[in-house]
Amino acid sequence: MSKRIITKELAVKIADKLDAKISKEGAHDIAEIFYKDVLITWFGIRRGSEKDKGHDYIPGQIFLNAFQAKRLGQCPITYAQWVEIAKAKGAINEKSEE
Repeated sequence: MSKRIITKELAVKIADKLDAKISKEGAHDIAEIFYKDVLITWFGIRRGSEKDKGHDYIPGQIFLNAFQAKRLGQCPITYAQWVEIAKAKGAINEKSEE
């Protein structure tokens, strides 16, 4: 069994850090990430009691690499820094803010 980089516990912390709106859909909780009231992205958080349940798909959905996503959940990367990364990758368009 390979070690998961993004566990369920870390996925929840990432959702909290990005001030996600959580809704329940089927077997997952859906974390929707907004910037200035515009939906930027979303990801699913698997339900269940297994804390090491794999969520290694999340980094790609939030425009980060695995290391950055882990650091976001562990606190060294802030929401403001995430916004800057997402802007640099074109996920947040400055023109849509006007």
